[in-house]
Amino acid sequence: MADTRFRPTHAMILAAGRGKRMRPLTATTPKPLIEVNGRALIDHGLDRLTLAGVKACVVNVHYLADLVEVHVRRRNDMDILISDERDMLLDTGGGIKNALPLLGPDPFFQLNSDTAYWIEGVKPNLEHMIDAWDASRMDALLLVAETVKAVGYNGRGDFEMAKDGSLSRRPERGVTPFAYAGAAILHPRFFDDAPDGVFSMNVLFDRAIENGRLFGVQMEGVWLHIGTPDAIRDAEYAVRESAA
Repeated sequence: MADTRFRPTHAMILAAGRGKRMRPLTATTPKPLIEVNGRALIDHGLDRLTLAGVKACVVNVHYLADLVEVHVRRRNDMDILISDERDMLLDTGGGIKNALPLLGPDPFFQLNSDTAYWIEGVKPNLEHMIDAWDASRMDALLLVAETVKAVGYNGRGDFEMAKDGSLSRRPERGVTPFAYAGAAILHPRFFDDAPDGVFSMNVLFDRAIENGRLFGVQMEGVWLHIGTPDAIRDAEYAVRESAA
């Protein structure tokens, strides 16, 4: 039987940030190029995108931009397009909006180079996202991880998720079971009437929540949150244990 699911052919990886919490490692190495289990963080994301059938990926660059650009252009399994933010770092929302002309008219994968890292379950998580995507109901679909099972994460969570997958914000001073794991499918209309210049994706997440258009899919496997140098050791240990 033919696969009738929508499968994104384009993606964007956010790779422009300074990685301040990863100092001193990021004094000379941009965070996307820090190695975990023998591969740069950004390559873990690009590998998953390749397996999901993505043909072209946009990578934005700012901090130590030349190093990131040279590294990703070595890939020969997909087309790499560079969104240049050397002159001004545009934050998450502004960076993606700036790159929309390179991403085409269809929904696309978006990964954060530093947080979209996990131990897969039985089925790849990007395939779970493809299964769950419904453009008639959604402007954005986020991969969310259970905080109690995550490695290296000590926050309060980001979202509550209803039975239909719709997301709502964590109440102020509250605790929620799910954190955004740095992977999404985004429809270009998600950025309609978005601000110009520098802005966070949280602005658009909140707007989509108000419109009932922000949804989540629960990660299978274990989320490895690489926020600090110590988290690298914890993530590598978790991967070794999972393979034992």
